[in-house]
Amino acid sequence: GAVKMIFSLIRKGRSWPSRSLQSLSRNNTERRSISTHSSMHFKSTTLHSLAIGLVLPSGLSAFGLPRPGQSASSPAAQSSLLRRLFSSSSDNEVLKKDQTFKTWSFSEPCTTMEWSTLIGTEMSLAAAESADKVMEADLIVIGIEAPNKPEEEDEEEKEEETEEEEEKAESTIELSGLASDLEAAMGGEGILSSLIAENSKEFKNGAKAGSTTPTTRVVVNGKAKRVIFVGLGAPKSEEDKKKKPESVGGAVGKALASTCQSQKKVETCAVVLPETLASDTEVMQDLSAVFYQTLYADNRYKSKSSQKKVAEDLSSVQVLSDGDSVSEDAQAALVRGKQLASGIFLTKDIVNAPHNVLNSLSLADTARRIADESTDGCITCEVLDKDECEKRGMGAFLGVARGSETEPQFIHLTYKPPTGDVKKKVGVIGKGLLFDTGGYNIKTQMMSLMKFDCGGAAAVLGAARAIGALQPEGVEAHFIVAACENMINEKAVVPSDILTASNGKTIEVLNTDAEGRLTLADALVFADKEIEAESIIELSTLTGACMISLGKSIAGLWTSDDDLATELDSVSKKTGDKTWRMPLADEYMEQLTGGNSYADLKNIGAGPYGGAITAALFLQHFVSKKKPFAHIDIAGPVWSDKSGATGYGAQLVVEWVRRQGL
Repeated sequence: GAVKMIFSLIRKGRSWPSRSLQSLSRNNTERRSISTHSSMHFKSTTLHSLAIGLVLPSGLSAFGLPRPGQSASSPAAQSSLLRRLFSSSSDNEVLKKDQTFKTWSFSEPCTTMEWSTLIGTEMSLAAAESADKVMEADLIVIGIEAPNKPEEEDEEEKEEETEEEEEKAESTIELSGLASDLEAAMGGEGILSSLIAENSKEFKNGAKAGSTTPTTRVVVNGKAKRVIFVGLGAPKSEEDKKKKPESVGGAVGKALASTCQSQKKVETCAVVLPETLASDTEVMQDLSAVFYQTLYADNRYKSKSSQKKVAEDLSSVQVLSDGDSVSEDAQAALVRGKQLASGIFLTKDIVNAPHNVLNSLSLADTARRIADESTDGCITCEVLDKDECEKRGMGAFLGVARGSETEPQFIHLTYKPPTGDVKKKVGVIGKGLLFDTGGYNIKTQMMSLMKFDCGGAAAVLGAARAIGALQPEGVEAHFIVAACENMINEKAVVPSDILTASNGKTIEVLNTDAEGRLTLADALVFADKEIEAESIIELSTLTGACMISLGKSIAGLWTSDDDLATELDSVSKKTGDKTWRMPLADEYMEQLTGGNSYADLKNIGAGPYGGAITAALFLQHFVSKKKPFAHIDIAGPVWSDKSGATGYGAQLVVEWVRRQGL
């Protein structure tokens, strides 16, 4: 009755005595008190400043008062509006209830970020035993190794080979083992080998790992089975593997994911592989990791009708070895691949998240959740607030953070192996600028992409999540992110300001858009002096100059330590996260320390050239000279204009950390 009475007054534009309104809320002690005014006036089209202190816009707001297509006089609209009018001001969740995703309210920042989940498909490994077992699957993927080509006698003979002879050689292949048994079970008469022959020009007998034939439907006992061949490349010698360390497993995993995504109404999939590959733990881990990460879809900010469906019918993928048995190590490798993929998912989530969701508070919450979900509590989380940072003298980081809406959060995750001795303590640092406007030197381009300026932090935290599940032995790893935003307000740093870093170095800020190196300065000192890490690597989307040098697929690597450079180069080739070593040209240091300067350092070099090198040189001032340290500028490969966040860096960090304990 009260609801109808109030809305009747709203439609008529009449007054409602404050004491009557107070009597409606008197019995609910949890509701906030209503300010006393002589009367409250409601108009049919606009709710003016209500005595309860809530201002609602004309036409009703984005918080859903009422919803589109819902008249203000409908029972649903009345109930919705009354619930909001008398709700607690401290409970913003009521206002957010009708939103598609959790975000900030007008007056409060978001404090958490949703994580995307891996698809529910289970992947397992078993011995095939017979063709009948394979035939139980809806989709059958058969791996084919190309026959080794005989060595050429000389270049002249190679040139004399005609195109017809090449095609004839490519189309000549004999199925053996389980593939031959499958062909017989499907009716024989070359039903499968003809599929290879018909696509010989493109498939080339599987000479390229990850290449596929078109999907073919074969009817067996009244049931249609979908069959596809995937190339495994030619068998490689140990010497070839050293020259070309890319994994067959990754190529097969990507092809498998793409096939499962394109094939609708497939619930089960069987993948037939030679025993040599099915028993290889590296191949199995890469196959699993790439399969799951390829099926990433960020639906967090879409309504249900707009969400991308990913292999929605697929319940299981079984890798079947063309052998008598499979090892427990190979089965465990599939699980490790999935755990690695979960870290890459988080890396992509962080980079993709908009700033109204992801700020320093919600990133700190993400770090705490990583620690909470780590196996056996092997990761602990410490977040230093503004006061703790001030005690440590982190003036460079706090100078940038002064412009942020949310207070700075200095994130420190520590991984310790549950068993065994620690052989090495390492530090991994990621740049954590949740949004970069450029500050008072405001950006004039790429502003909408500046949510990816936390790409270094994303790689580090994604790696931490994976490490917490994988639990590598022999290494203690510290993951560090100085999280804030580079924004503009009355407190923000301005050009010519001088900041003091936690090691006592003073820095003249000549350009507020060179802010990432300022936050990294204090993070590096923390890793070097407080943690006393024995080796340090740092990842950051630091300069556009690096993108100009190396493009969008390769990260720049700067280090004065040759052993660390060699180590990271090997890790890069293993994981596919490409890097290229760049020069630390000492002669450019004068640009930072010389000339007309009012501090120990300038935060940018002179002129438009060599910006990626001077940025790397700047960071050298915050790590002990004799300590192995590498700066990796990931500005290019962290983002794809076609698909968004790439997940770059997470695998590189995981593999590097793992090797430190060997």
